[in-house]
Amino acid sequence: MSMKLSTKSALIPPSPIRKLVPYAEKAVKNGVKVYKLNIGQPDIAMPQCVFDAVRKVHVNNLPYTNSSGITSYVEALSMAYSKKGHEINTDEIVVTTGGSEAIYFALMVLCNENDEVIIPEPYYANYNGFAIQVGAKIVPITTHIETGFALPKVEEFERIITPKTKAIMICNPNNPTGKLYSKEEILQLRDIAIKHNIFLIADEVYSDFCYDDEEHFSLLELDGVDDRVIVCDSVSKRYSMCGARVGAIISKNKNVMDAVVRLAQTRLSAPYLDQVAAETALRHSSDEYFINVRKEYIQRRNTMVELLHKIEGVECPMPKGAFYVVAKLPVENAEAFAQWLLESYSYEGGTVMLAPAAGFYADPHNCPQNYVRLAYVLCQEDIRKAMNILEHALKEYNK
Repeated sequence: MSMKLSTKSALIPPSPIRKLVPYAEKAVKNGVKVYKLNIGQPDIAMPQCVFDAVRKVHVNNLPYTNSSGITSYVEALSMAYSKKGHEINTDEIVVTTGGSEAIYFALMVLCNENDEVIIPEPYYANYNGFAIQVGAKIVPITTHIETGFALPKVEEFERIITPKTKAIMICNPNNPTGKLYSKEEILQLRDIAIKHNIFLIADEVYSDFCYDDEEHFSLLELDGVDDRVIVCDSVSKRYSMCGARVGAIISKNKNVMDAVVRLAQTRLSAPYLDQVAAETALRHSSDEYFINVRKEYIQRRNTMVELLHKIEGVECPMPKGAFYVVAKLPVENAEAFAQWLLESYSYEGGTVMLAPAAGFYADPHNCPQNYVRLAYVLCQEDIRKAMNILEHALKEYNK
């Protein structure tokens, strides 16, 4: 007789970003080069000073840190936010084990069982798993490719607000769409939060990746809502340190942060060496580093979008932030196509790995089935090769 597992564990969906990995691994074993556009894993080198700092660490053991983070790192974070114009005290920051834990903490602190959080979809797929762990319910509000994934009108938000609604959560710039929400859109969310007495949560992991002279407008810049704003951050994308699981949760609401500290204490601490690396990156990486990184991503974005627009039947808006684009393909089912690419197709020895966008919706069956997310995290030469493969693959697939 089999033992029963928890209901929650059964409800957590597989990652749309990683579920095709077995097919990709088999393709590689068969000698096919797989261009991985499915996952936001930058190939850009992190600052050299990070390697140097970690190599210079001499300790007899790896100690626990303060549950809120290494003091000097928290101070560095406070100063970094100050440079951006956000006056954040050290007791308004808790270091987390990646941005993922920051989002989990935010939901855990705010939500009781079956409380609701409104999130524009498509959204980062792992939000589903965090909500299930907490017992909260995600209420999606759909954005559309035709409008560049702009936020819906205020009345559409108000139509789905209920007594169970605890927060509106956004990712800005957005993963998976690359949408950078405008100051006007953020101010509308502020007004909704005040009117309906709910919280605002922002995943701002990609805040340094904004293009075309567009500026990021943070929730931390809002006036009059300090008691209802929570921001989640991370070093993962900023410094190409995805494997260094270091994030942060920020709020001026003392009750929120007191609860976050108690949650942080239950997991003891964020990893020591990773915080050393993150602090070094924050204090010692040069402005030139980010200038060059942004320039490279703009070139990669332009290359990918330009080549996508040349493929017959493909539609995609120009993303203004992060390093993703959601594209509409001329196929009936993007997941079947993505699997076919890995199982049955290669062109000039290569194929492409995509992330079907249905997994970024609350209900994968009630959304456009021919959308994919592509991450422009490869060098421009590889992006060109990948787009060439995609173009030929679509022609072959649709014969």
